Amino acid sequence: MAWLLLAAAIASEVLATTALKLSDGFAHKGWAVVVVVGYVTSFALLARALKLQMEIGVAYAVWSGVGTAAIAVIGALFLGEAMNLAKAGGIVLIIAGVVLLNLAGAH
Repeated sequence: MAWLLLAAAIASEVLATTALKLSDGFAHKGWAVVVVVGYVTSFALLARALKLQMEIGVAYAVWSGVGTAAIAVIGALFLGEAMNLAKAGGIVLIIAGVVLLNLAGAH
């Protein structure tokens, strides 16, 4: 159950961060509401996952790492942001770090 809550927290955070870009500095009030609701929801879900005895280091690494990688891909695919070999390599390193933390936490 903790992993499902964490996945929902990540999805909410990614939605909020994407809306942050679309809000144009909070000029578009509808997107600004999505930002606030998304971040509050994300933190609430992350807190619930932690309450279920998920390790904070693993939870935060997965939450921030997957969120960062997803936002980079969304930016490149849908928001016209550049993707190059260095950025792609960075995403791979983030994912590798999250996997390593999960493997280390399993012991």
